[in-house]
Amino acid sequence: MKILMVDVDGVLVDGRPSDGLPFATDLERDLGLPVDVWQREFFKPFWPDVVTGREPIEPRLTAVLREIAPHLEAETLLQYWFENDSRLDQTLLDDLAVVRKTGIALYLATNQEHRRAAYLMDELGLARHFDGIFYSAKFGHRKPAQDFFRLVTAEVGASPEDIVFLDDTLENVEAARLFGWNAVYWTAGMTLETAIAPFTAVEENR
Repeated sequence: MKILMVDVDGVLVDGRPSDGLPFATDLERDLGLPVDVWQREFFKPFWPDVVTGREPIEPRLTAVLREIAPHLEAETLLQYWFENDSRLDQTLLDDLAVVRKTGIALYLATNQEHRRAAYLMDELGLARHFDGIFYSAKFGHRKPAQDFFRLVTAEVGASPEDIVFLDDTLENVEAARLFGWNAVYWTAGMTLETAIAPFTAVEENR
């Protein structure tokens, strides 16, 4: 293992900082926007293009809010979303720091649009803990597409077998394995030591 790739949502980041509940739990109470309406009018029709970088989020979200929540500004909603979807798994982050000190490169590999990717690195401070972020809007492909893994592998200049990947979506894990990555299906309660043990043992036996 030379490179460790880590998914964001469901692995490193999970819900609201205060309680871990989904970020939109109190969206209607706080901002007057029903979650189901936002899902139906924005995420279902437009998210595929936004998350793969074919369309910026701000103009489309502004247009949708004009129809479903004219009282609400896009920037207000984005700030609410990002701030309430930012609970870090500090134990995992600490364990990753130990691995990084051994010389293994750490990267985030995630489906994100441009604004939240920047928020994660700059505002949430993950740039201090990782060597970089690879995300769907940057490449025009999202997990589990094989092109996502191909482009990330080319970017780091490594062989697929040198990459270990943690993700909480089984479809993504299977796609990564198909490409040649050593992918681990991350589940609740798992520790980093357990997740990467098979691959560190291989290194020790070489």
